[in-house]
Amino acid sequence: MNTTPVSDRLHIAIFGRRNAGKSTLINALTSQNIAVVSPVAGTTTDPVYKSMELLPIGPVVIIDTAGLDDEGELGNLRIEKTYDVMRKTNVAILVFSATEGMTDFEMEFAGKLRQKGITTICAVNKTDLKEVTDEELEGFKVKLGVPVVKISSQTGNGVEELKKLIAANAKYDDSQLSIVGDLINPGDMVVLVTPIDKAAPKGRLILPQQQTIRDIIESDAIAVITKEHELKETLSNLRKKPAMVITDSQAFLKVSADTPEDVPLTSFSILFARYKGELIEMVRGLKKIESLKEGSRVLIVEGCTHHRQADDIGKVKIPRWIRQIAGGDIEFEWASGTFFPKDLEKYSAIIHCGGCMLNKQEMQYRINFAKENNIAITNYGMLIAYVQGILKRALEPFPAALMIMEDEL
Repeated sequence: MNTTPVSDRLHIAIFGRRNAGKSTLINALTSQNIAVVSPVAGTTTDPVYKSMELLPIGPVVIIDTAGLDDEGELGNLRIEKTYDVMRKTNVAILVFSATEGMTDFEMEFAGKLRQKGITTICAVNKTDLKEVTDEELEGFKVKLGVPVVKISSQTGNGVEELKKLIAANAKYDDSQLSIVGDLINPGDMVVLVTPIDKAAPKGRLILPQQQTIRDIIESDAIAVITKEHELKETLSNLRKKPAMVITDSQAFLKVSADTPEDVPLTSFSILFARYKGELIEMVRGLKKIESLKEGSRVLIVEGCTHHRQADDIGKVKIPRWIRQIAGGDIEFEWASGTFFPKDLEKYSAIIHCGGCMLNKQEMQYRINFAKENNIAITNYGMLIAYVQGILKRALEPFPAALMIMEDEL
């Protein structure tokens, strides 16, 4: 892993009306020609993402979006994609042109951002074409209720000040940076079981494994990597008992059999349920699986896209397990990547991947949206542990979740 994963980067999104200068601004912030710039309104049709290092913040993703006042059938689709970007935004830059002035539109949109708890900064752009007085700037601050800076993305004036405002106001939840660090102590040994099969990317480990290794090392602990068939020998060769064994969910049964009962055991997927979402909500979601009936519809969601294997976990194994549990003919639908359905009412349950490619804001949106629609949600690792009868053991490192499991399942 040579660069910080997108899911762990601060997401900075630029919003505004058409021709406010959003694309010029992203080029000015990145010092690159990332976005196509044109005087024609509506040039940006899809969100444009750029990963970079923005000092003094560090790794970020800057997102350029289509104008929120777009028109027509295609325009409405573009606006919908722009609103989808809000789901993953840590810092929003609301841009309007000094030549057009601030309108009720900006005040309403700033209110929506505040309502969602998104840190917002307003940039009054094109000040090279029309001067903005300090009194006007103060008025904008009062009406919008957010920090305001005047800039010219064309000349670069004010862009550095905007970067400083982003750094000063960005709220990054440090708690999401700990995958396993709070469960171990410096000097502890953690054994990671990482099967290498056809689905494993050539020449590297999958992202959750990479991130967990990094978190262990940052916690001044020791990571020992092995495959499932070498686990027993690995454990016997260790001079001291490991603090924990973490496994890929698909090897859960064998790893559980080979790991001594006095050694805590869990999976990458369960760790990521806690890291990106709500572990307790995922436990509660399992209760619904047993009550599914013939004709119930289940949504299976993966946060990334990949080539399906012959015995794919999401396409083949999970549907087979759920049918075995429910004892009926269950219907399945699938969603992947950034797409997440808005018509959840037709589903009885959602089975989600660990979400390693999604940032915490996006994963929280999906969980909360499911809860608002009274749809049970759980994830791959939880379901696999449940099916294989080792969920209790896999949740022992998390007492609150274990208590919920014992009460409800």
